[in-house]
Amino acid sequence: MPFVSVKMLEGRTKEQKKKLIKSITASVSESLGIDENHVWVAVEEFPADEWGLGGELASDRIKAKKDGGK
Repeated sequence: MPFVSVKMLEGRTKEQKKKLIKSITASVSESLGIDENHVWVAVEEFPADEWGLGGELASDRIKAKKDGGK
């Protein structure tokens, strides 16, 4: 049974996550030629203060972008 782990910043809706899980499941099922019921997908969400990107906290980058920066 394939297990796919998705890690991302929090903030997506339940519907967006359902769509993502459905899409990943279909892709893995088709690629491996297995039944979709055998594909596991886990979504882990993290606050932007707990994620780094390019040597900075993601929260700082998001704030800078909102403020017209990077």
